[in-house]
Amino acid sequence: MKTTANKITMLRVVLIPVFLVLCYTDHRIIALLVFTVASLSDLLDGYIARHYNQISNFGKFMDPLADKVLVLAAMCFFVDEGQMPGWMLSVILFREFAVSGLRLVAAERQHVIAAAWSGKVKTTCTMIGIGPLLVFSQYPWMNLGISAVIVIVTVYSGAEYFVKNIDVFTDAD
Repeated sequence: MKTTANKITMLRVVLIPVFLVLCYTDHRIIALLVFTVASLSDLLDGYIARHYNQISNFGKFMDPLADKVLVLAAMCFFVDEGQMPGWMLSVILFREFAVSGLRLVAAERQHVIAAAWSGKVKTTCTMIGIGPLLVFSQYPWMNLGISAVIVIVTVYSGAEYFVKNIDVFTDAD
């Protein structure tokens, strides 16, 4: 964990509880700033890891985990505050667990599943959508619309992973 890229990833992990405390103490603008820093740190650590050859197994594991926990922490907050229906979070969680399971089965079969473009779009839409959910919580129609876009992109992305990698399940055991 001594690389700069991994240190930036761990900073993102440390920012998650800070973000939540700010949300629950009704400091949403500051929470948005912390969320933005944490989200942008993902781009920075990825760039540093690739550019300076700091790619590590720790980073391959922790970087996507930090992203998921950051986003899901925000969504749990929105469900708790009544800004997002719980079933939408359930759909998002199902997709995350399903794709992670697919990757595990693929890895067991020595098959690498590359990150899909739709997965990157899903992450970007979700991270951008969290901003207005934080700042404009008083508009239920906006909350529902943004949440719906996030769910639609998430479902599409998950379906694409399975369609493109169905051979992981059809290979003979």
